[in-house]
Amino acid sequence: MKILVTGGAGMVGSHCAEYYAKKGDEVVVLDNLMRSKLFGYDKKSVEYNWNYLKIYKNVKRVKGDVRKKKDVVEAIGKGVDLCIHTAGQPGVPLSCKAPMEDFSINAFGTLNVLECIRQKCSDAAFVYCSTNKVFGENVGKIKLAELEKRYVYDAAAGVPETMSIDLTGHTPYGASKYVGDIYTQEYAHIYGMKTAVFRMSCIYGVRQFGFEDQGWVAHFVIANLFKKPIKIFGNGKQVRDLLYVENLVEAYDKFYKSSIRHDVYNIGGGPENTASLLEFIEMIENYTGIKMKYTFDEWRPSDQKVYISDIAKVVRELKWKPKIIPLKGVGLLTEWVKENKKLFK
Repeated sequence: MKILVTGGAGMVGSHCAEYYAKKGDEVVVLDNLMRSKLFGYDKKSVEYNWNYLKIYKNVKRVKGDVRKKKDVVEAIGKGVDLCIHTAGQPGVPLSCKAPMEDFSINAFGTLNVLECIRQKCSDAAFVYCSTNKVFGENVGKIKLAELEKRYVYDAAAGVPETMSIDLTGHTPYGASKYVGDIYTQEYAHIYGMKTAVFRMSCIYGVRQFGFEDQGWVAHFVIANLFKKPIKIFGNGKQVRDLLYVENLVEAYDKFYKSSIRHDVYNIGGGPENTASLLEFIEMIENYTGIKMKYTFDEWRPSDQKVYISDIAKVVRELKWKPKIIPLKGVGLLTEWVKENKKLFK
């Protein structure tokens, strides 16, 4: 079996590559190593994962851009059995500052990879890493109740796949990912390809380099261990469902192995694996024994007060469920950061 992972030096991508490499499959990783530059980060984050994958002899690394046909065609080679498209510009604030760059990476990049796969190996399965941001501000229509340390849905377990993704604000990031989401669906409908859209909630894990604008779970952990202050936008009661990255990859693999030709799944930790920012800070403090330093600032545009995935469909159809609870996952991430402190100094 041969797998192409675009954005394979990112956190999700590198875990996908490692998952299949451990199974003995042939893996091709395509990445342009732009992430650190995009976020103005002076540490070599994706470069670390890029080099980490060297330990697997069955992983071929191709430095290239998903927006360039020749790069994608080179990575595909004579064909692949599965393409997991994790490549993307993942920051909402950055998309507002540079919407053209955001669109070219997320929207056009996705279409380019889909078309290259269709032309070279149309029987391949295609997994698209979408986002809960495609629902935009429609999520805000769910009635909330406010508790001491969190908001909660007043009469809903989570956001289902059937929620509208139309007639609302999204931010440029949500809009560009929306385009990739729809094109992935269309390539199943019009060309008969086997495709899945996974609308991801808060994914975290080891080898995650978090920034203020993206990857907040790792950002909070790193800040705590180095006793650096963080900024909370809003009041800290906003809630997300947390999913450890290895469990996410297992869902991708279950789709690939299934007889399902196409579907859309909301995926995250679900209602049983949630935390507000304030609760998450307490979780870290209890684990490390270090008090977090933080201040509050204004809410950011289109920041959802609560996003919890209704994962009933993915659990039912793919016979999948989250295995690693947040407390355990945060422990794994924290220990990894401790072991690799030189990467963050």
